[in-house]
Amino acid sequence: MSEQKIPRYKAYDHPAGGWGAAGATAKVLMQQSVIAKGSKALLSMNQPGGFKCPSCAFPDADHTKKLEFCENGAKALAWEATKHRATREFFAEHTVQELMAQSDYWLEMQGRLTEPMRYDPVSDHYVPCSWDEAFALIGRHLQALSSPHEAEFYTSGRTPNEAAFLYSIFVREFGTNNFPDCSNMCHEPTSRGLPPAIGVGKGTIVLDDFEHAEAIFVIGQNTGTNSPRMMSNLVEARKRNAPIVAVNPMPERALIRFAEPQDVVQMATFGSTEISSEFVHIRIGGDLALIKGIMKAMFEREAAGESVLDHEFLTEHTVGLEALREEVMSLEWSQIVQVSGIKKEQILRCAEIYIRSRATIICYGMGLTQHQQGSRLLQQVANLLMLRGNFGKPGAGIAPIRGHSNVQGDRTVGIDEKPTQRYLDQVRDVFGFEPPREHGHHVVESIEAMLAGTAKVFIGMGGNFIHAVPDTEIAYRAMRGLELTVGIATKLNRGHLVHGKEALILPVVARSEWIHTPLGEQFVTIEDAMSNVTASRGVLEPVSEHVLPEVEIVCRMAMATLPDSKVDWAACMHDYNHVRELIAAVYPSIYADFNERIQAPRGFHLDIPPRRREWPTPNGKANILVLPGLEVNDLVEDPTMLRLATVRSHDQYNTTIYSYNDRYRGVYNDRMILFMNLEDRVARGIGKEEQVSLETISSDGVCRRVDGLTVLDYPMPRGAIAGYYPELNPLLPLDYFDRISGTPAAKSIPVRVVISQ
Repeated sequence: MSEQKIPRYKAYDHPAGGWGAAGATAKVLMQQSVIAKGSKALLSMNQPGGFKCPSCAFPDADHTKKLEFCENGAKALAWEATKHRATREFFAEHTVQELMAQSDYWLEMQGRLTEPMRYDPVSDHYVPCSWDEAFALIGRHLQALSSPHEAEFYTSGRTPNEAAFLYSIFVREFGTNNFPDCSNMCHEPTSRGLPPAIGVGKGTIVLDDFEHAEAIFVIGQNTGTNSPRMMSNLVEARKRNAPIVAVNPMPERALIRFAEPQDVVQMATFGSTEISSEFVHIRIGGDLALIKGIMKAMFEREAAGESVLDHEFLTEHTVGLEALREEVMSLEWSQIVQVSGIKKEQILRCAEIYIRSRATIICYGMGLTQHQQGSRLLQQVANLLMLRGNFGKPGAGIAPIRGHSNVQGDRTVGIDEKPTQRYLDQVRDVFGFEPPREHGHHVVESIEAMLAGTAKVFIGMGGNFIHAVPDTEIAYRAMRGLELTVGIATKLNRGHLVHGKEALILPVVARSEWIHTPLGEQFVTIEDAMSNVTASRGVLEPVSEHVLPEVEIVCRMAMATLPDSKVDWAACMHDYNHVRELIAAVYPSIYADFNERIQAPRGFHLDIPPRRREWPTPNGKANILVLPGLEVNDLVEDPTMLRLATVRSHDQYNTTIYSYNDRYRGVYNDRMILFMNLEDRVARGIGKEEQVSLETISSDGVCRRVDGLTVLDYPMPRGAIAGYYPELNPLLPLDYFDRISGTPAAKSIPVRVVISQ
């Protein structure tokens, strides 16, 4: 199979969505040979009685639509419903060394895993093994550790609540809080930065708030690729003339014009909707300056005698206003303009939009979170919302647009390396064992432990850890030093090839497939980005009789590791209602009557106190917190420096690559791309579509370099460049992260261009 054609670059001038999305959906169903099967399953995706999309975490609509899926959701379904299989015969044909030479795209194209596999170092092949043998191997390695803290337990955001909860209980009874999690790489600043400000590490809006918003700001988020179903809400907002302010270093196609594939009239007439009423072409790292510029405009108008702040809200619900006012007013407009890259006139226009709106939503993505001060930057977003009382009323609030479909739910039910003492007390009281109290490892700390030799076992509950983390070559070395690596997955990925001395690949039932136990059909639950919990019931037959649900895998790992466990793992393995009763016991304030409430067709919302203007902070107030200055990343004294943001292509979800195309950016059959401002290219003497290298600017003595990048002219701000993740992860130093959250600063890597000789 030829996996890649000749690269081609051609500007995409059509609206996002529309016939392009419809055609891409049909193409991927054909590619995976699941047209009939996939089409039937799509009708059940995100519908009552069906299964939750295995892609993004955006909430479902009110189910008046018969089709509640997007292009990338269809790709995710086709990818797991594929007819292709990675069987024992496939592994017998290829050594691990041979598989390492293939691309990530090729690896996943081999199809679904069908039975447990164990690495054989003598032949360098994965060979079949029984489930009993696999669990026994895991149990032996974990029991042989001199300390429970020598194991790392990773979780992907696809893991449903029931499995994630049991995983957290198993690992804590084992004796550690080492829970590196996919959230560590993306929205951990939300989880760590927002609680000191508003008391919760989640968004405060529900889907209906979009209908009442008088203004919507979308900052650092490529909606049309990463959360396409959200585009329907933005389209409806524009149709009723609500202004939408899009802030991004890259002018993304969907936030310019979008055609709804489910709008019959728009499709028939080749129509579209203009989305952004104001596009703010921010410099990389300039978001803090923009936010403070808007606040400065507001404070100046207040000083001139105009009332633009919500004084009643601020007086009753907040503390810290005067410190913020003093700090913001001390900043010069010239500084704000320089750091943001935005003219004062446009900042004032954004401020006017914000002031005129009586209800504003601010949405954000990893363009805000993946900076060295990502957690504190989000506190400034909260500050801006507080100034106009945009919490706890219809159409207003903060909206982190999360990535993977249950990444937020996993954190809610216990996947947390820094658990609260209150939660640990609940675990102790419900299960009868004393959980570990000291904090565990986040992703960066887990890799550091591997490098130091103090981590010896890695168990990955889904995901492609090795290509999600920074500093690829160093991470490879870290993983290869382990005694055992376990990958629980639906498909083959790089993480199964960069393994420890012993290794297992354990195939799992996919989200779209049904789960049957001796007690009958079971369902799992998912929490979306707006804290709504719904049931997910697969509709397809499992890919093989030898794959197991995540819940059973967790229970059997626990049974093999903890022979004297306080937990009745056998009961949990077969009865998911029982698991939900245990969740409700540990979380009585938010999950009371779980099994009854989950029967509602649209599920139920978890309690988020700021929605009713209650603040679960130590002082009972919303705290206005000051971040001095305008920079969110360390200054680098190097005149050759460019700031690199790693991004996803449109045919990609997290580390899963659906094709080599990125049609909205005009890239076909290539991923080794560097998007650059034309003037920056010319100033460096780089020819059009010339190939160059990138080197990281760092002081740790490590040479980080990626070669063979084709430079494409793209409307980036001066000094800013972008390229694809995970191909450019080798440039991101392990130590370059937000100290509060541990999230790598992947949106602001200091690099220099090296012209090939």
